Parts: sequence; structure tokens; C-alpha cells
Amino acid sequence: MDLWPILQSLVLLTFANGTPVIAKRLFGSHLAFPLDAGVDFVDGRPLLGPSKTIRGVVLAVAVTAAAAPAFGVSVATGALVACLAMLGDIISSFIKRRLKLPSSAQAIGLDQIPESLLPLVACQNALALTWVDIILGVGIFLVGELLISRVLYVLHIRDQPY
Repeated sequence: MDLWPILQSLVLLTFANGTPVIAKRLFGSHLAFPLDAGVDFVDGRPLLGPSKTIRGVVLAVAVTAAAAPAFGVSVATGALVACLAMLGDIISSFIKRRLKLPSSAQAIGLDQIPESLLPLVACQNALALTWVDIILGVGIFLVGELLISRVLYVLHIRDQPY
């Protein structure tokens, strides 16, 4: 097993998923337009919720794509990883709203698996990942995201410890 592709993948996932959190801390509500435009779904609950913003998605893609070459990955692959990580996060938010969980509520697994599994499967060839690498990457991301979130909370970068 080659650890480099797993490390590259985890770094890209960290950039993609961490950028919106850092952007919120840096910019507050400035340019934080809700991705769902505040629309409710047919069940009367928000489609996604206010924490999913256009700013977060755009910055996640731009920052991850820009950082990718520093880790030996093409800009295009970095952008694709970020797009799919954001799509996974959006899917998670949609499901959480249907489960009546409030915006930013913790749902271990649902918060981490789609946003790591989608990009790793789609970029399997570009990142030279095996299926074992993908499973390991998703597992490491799940645990790492929970740990890093607590550190970011202590540093007053995240609003909640998860």
C-alpha cells in the first residue's frame, strides 16, 4: 500500500471541507448567500439551511484547486475533489433537514462519509487510489474531521465542537 495517494486525498479533502469554516470566521456573514436561497422543501423545512453558502462552495473549489499542485495533483483534480466534497456535504444537509435535524447539527457518519466517499471514488484513477485506499481514506477522514473540529472549536474558529 502506497500512503502518498491517501495523504494527497486527505489533504485535498481537508482544504475542501475546511475552507468554508475558515471563510466564515474571516468574513462573517459578508457575501454568505445561502445556497438554497432560503427556500423550503415540500415538507416545509429548509432545503439545505443557512450554513450552506455560495461563498463556501466557491472558495472551497478555488482554494482546493489552487493548493492541489503543491501536493502533486492537477488543478482540475483538486477542483473536482472540492466540487464533489461540497456535493456530498449538500446531500448530507438535505438528508439532515429531512430528518428534522437543525442546521449545523452533528450526525456522525452522515457528516463525513458522503463528502469524502464521493470525491475519492470519482477521483480514484486521478489520485491512484485502490478500493482499500478509499475505505481507509474515508475512515481516516471521519475520525480526523471529528478531532480537528474539536481543535478548531477550542481555537474559536468553529462555532461548535463538531
